Amino acid sequence: MRNMFLSLTLVLCFITDHLIQIDGVRVNSHNLIYDERLFPLPTFGQSTIEFKSKRIQQITGLEPGDTAPAFSVPILDGEFVYPPLTGLKGPVLIHAFTNKSAFLECLWNSESSLTDLVQDLPENTQVLFVSFDDSSVGDALWMRDQVHRTALHRKKEVLSRLHFSPVPVFSLGNWIPSVLYSWACSGHNCGLSQAVFTSTGWKMPVIIKRLDARYDWLMGHWSQRKYQLIDAGDACTPNSSVADAVAWVSEGSCSFFTKVKNMAQSKATGVLVHTLPGNPIQDMNCVGDECYTPLGIPAAMVHSEPSVTQALQYGQQVNVSFQSTPYPNFFIGIDQQGALSEMGWFLYPSFKFLNWQAQWFDFSERLQTRLRDPALVVPVFEKVQMQGQIGAVATVDLPTDILGFDILELDASLSCPSRRDDSCPPWDHTVQLFVCCDPLSPFCNMELGRWITAFRRGIGHWLTDVSPLRPLFNNERCTFTMKTVPWAMPWVVSLSLRFTNSRANLSDSLYPFTLMSLYNGGTFDKEYNKRYEPIKFTVPASTKKVELYAVITGHGSDNNGCGEFCVTSHHFLVNGAFNNTRVFDSAGSALGCAMQVGEGAVPNEHGTWLYGRGGWCDGLQVNPWRVDITTQVDMSGIEANTLLYFGLYNGQDPNPCQDPGYIVMFSYLVFYK
Repeated sequence: MRNMFLSLTLVLCFITDHLIQIDGVRVNSHNLIYDERLFPLPTFGQSTIEFKSKRIQQITGLEPGDTAPAFSVPILDGEFVYPPLTGLKGPVLIHAFTNKSAFLECLWNSESSLTDLVQDLPENTQVLFVSFDDSSVGDALWMRDQVHRTALHRKKEVLSRLHFSPVPVFSLGNWIPSVLYSWACSGHNCGLSQAVFTSTGWKMPVIIKRLDARYDWLMGHWSQRKYQLIDAGDACTPNSSVADAVAWVSEGSCSFFTKVKNMAQSKATGVLVHTLPGNPIQDMNCVGDECYTPLGIPAAMVHSEPSVTQALQYGQQVNVSFQSTPYPNFFIGIDQQGALSEMGWFLYPSFKFLNWQAQWFDFSERLQTRLRDPALVVPVFEKVQMQGQIGAVATVDLPTDILGFDILELDASLSCPSRRDDSCPPWDHTVQLFVCCDPLSPFCNMELGRWITAFRRGIGHWLTDVSPLRPLFNNERCTFTMKTVPWAMPWVVSLSLRFTNSRANLSDSLYPFTLMSLYNGGTFDKEYNKRYEPIKFTVPASTKKVELYAVITGHGSDNNGCGEFCVTSHHFLVNGAFNNTRVFDSAGSALGCAMQVGEGAVPNEHGTWLYGRGGWCDGLQVNPWRVDITTQVDMSGIEANTLLYFGLYNGQDPNPCQDPGYIVMFSYLVFYK
């Protein structure tokens, strides 16, 4: 167990065969393995390690986006050098461990977390592991052993990309400590979460680390006050003695959910589950159908504390309070271009979040490669603040030769007032781009693009193909308006139009020459489908292709979670015979949006970004839905065609009993010649 190495230092090299005591844990020295052949033994002097007279000047003031300075760090099997002598090939992630954090203890003891690291870390990603603690040698050996064991079990080669340093952070002698300390994060699973116990007769409080249960199945939060602590045994049955107190509950015998539910029914104000002796702290979460039963009290896990247990057994009153102590950041990243990056929030103790950041680096690199391709680029906004009723507005003269291109893409990014994530707005909002090239045209101020802001992360950058909407550019001078809800905090937007060709010879290409506006969304209630009538149309002369184009997103949350977290279907019925259907089948799924990081969804946001949504994800563009319906319509231009839209929930008309959600939709028929 990790607790055996709480205060391990280099003195372990000289311990002989007898029992020693480390922070109250009796350990046989044969369990502590140090092989000097793995790495040269450093010498200590005034809390600074000097590696053969090589001194690296500490660099301060680095910010996200700055180029990471070169560095080298001793590791268990040699030296990690950045940048690599062969040139930049992939991102580098840096993780600093401390045993003072229950979150990190769980991260490193969870089999599922370690399996995620071993199986899903992108092949081009290097990870450097360091430790804040004096026990850095033991920490490095232990972390490597944890990964090695999991890799052997999963038959996966990963250790060649993972590097473990025995040198503590405070002795690295480079810029890494400065960034870890100055980029300290705040909020969920940042810093050190602790439980503070006091009792009559104690001279000092007992302070131990804690890991709060998952935020998505407990509605309660610890308040800033003292609670009385009452021993509730294993809490596998209700216990009236815990009313108005925090229940002190032992691990095992029944599920965490059962324990918390029983204590909630017993009117406890919270639950502290303490581990069995020798067990690590675990991630307390619901399983299966349990997740649909919210419980109104907070819960956390801590190590069993003998002084607390003994005081309760002797009938002494014990009080507990909860605190969070600031601490340096645990994670920083360097992308393929050598730029420093924050890595956001790890919402629960899993290396999935490290993998997702690496996947986003890969997406960003692919995007930058695409943006280096030749294109006619028309700048619209360059780091313009978007806020309020007006948003960001720009009038642009379009080049006269845009008709010579068959692809139109929106190169858009959303950043924050400063380079740190903590300056970003905390909520997700819909961002829409409208264009008006002719104030007298029915297509003035139609939607050209749509994005969803991230929860307090400013790294969003996307390239969205909106080629069918080129007919909206029906004049050489166009006004672009990009905005979100007027009460949102400011975002900084950048936008360019990119005109390119899909093929060298455009003589055989079809060009969208006109549009027909179809349906918008609205309140997703029992009247939703009654608002829509069939649309009759004839196909314009010389048309070679007809395409259905729609951008649809569901928002709000009624009693069924609609329209954000429910599965809805959107139907465009052509001539009563062809049902073209868009289904949001990942809405409400646990990792529906996390699985889209490789497509540009911003990872590790400071909120519930993981869940699938109704046609959208936080920190992602909304991709248009396009269907070729040429064979479904009469192309003669003589016979009228009909088209009808309707939206369903569970195959039926929506019929919420409270707080109906809504659908945001722009839909068109696009005619090509």
